[in-house]
Amino acid sequence: MMDYSYLKDNYDGLIGDIRQICAENNRNFDELVLVAVSKTFPPEQIKEVHGLGQTVFGENKVQELREKYDVLKGENIKWHLVGHLQTNKVKYIAEFVDLIHSVDSAKLAGVVNEQAEKHNRVIDVLVQVNTSGEDQKSGVEPEEAEQLCDEISRMKNVRLRGLMTIGMFTDDEEVIRSNFRVLRNLFYAIKEKHGNFDYLSMGMTSDYRIAIEEGANMLRIGSAIFGYRNYSKT
Repeated sequence: MMDYSYLKDNYDGLIGDIRQICAENNRNFDELVLVAVSKTFPPEQIKEVHGLGQTVFGENKVQELREKYDVLKGENIKWHLVGHLQTNKVKYIAEFVDLIHSVDSAKLAGVVNEQAEKHNRVIDVLVQVNTSGEDQKSGVEPEEAEQLCDEISRMKNVRLRGLMTIGMFTDDEEVIRSNFRVLRNLFYAIKEKHGNFDYLSMGMTSDYRIAIEEGANMLRIGSAIFGYRNYSKT
């Protein structure tokens, strides 16, 4: 039997750190949602972290998300899709996914809406915004985000819940901070028009402190919990 005791140490340490950052910034810890990003890690480790009280888990790839859902169906887990989503793969997760973080076009939102209707569900989504200006990153341009949100809000089986971004991978904290600030400002500008618009998803293992300082209320953290990934296995 594998020894996963390090997961408890990692998880407890992370929760303690987030609590401390919240206290330093006059933020309410209980208002933050932690998404444990479990991509590349096996169901046994997810089950272990779930046993520590973590209920929300995120996956990047549809196939991996589907496989883990099937294995862990008996657990009380909320599954988020945090990676890029292709329209032809929505059907594989539409019956169970709790939140899709990466909607970046009206076309994709329309397919989510169609698939949700087939399963008699309303699926929660976030609009992904490219705040770093990097070509390799998905997401709508900041100036296009409000229009996309308006289009999604008219769809019957999709519920718009907020915005998501990925900060630039850099050691320059001011650059990351400015990426997050763009999203925060957009969030509050758009929030005035839409009900249920309450998730500001930004911050990962390398930059969650900055994200909390800049107003994030949903964090997507993997390595700080599960350890660093061996991508040669995927």
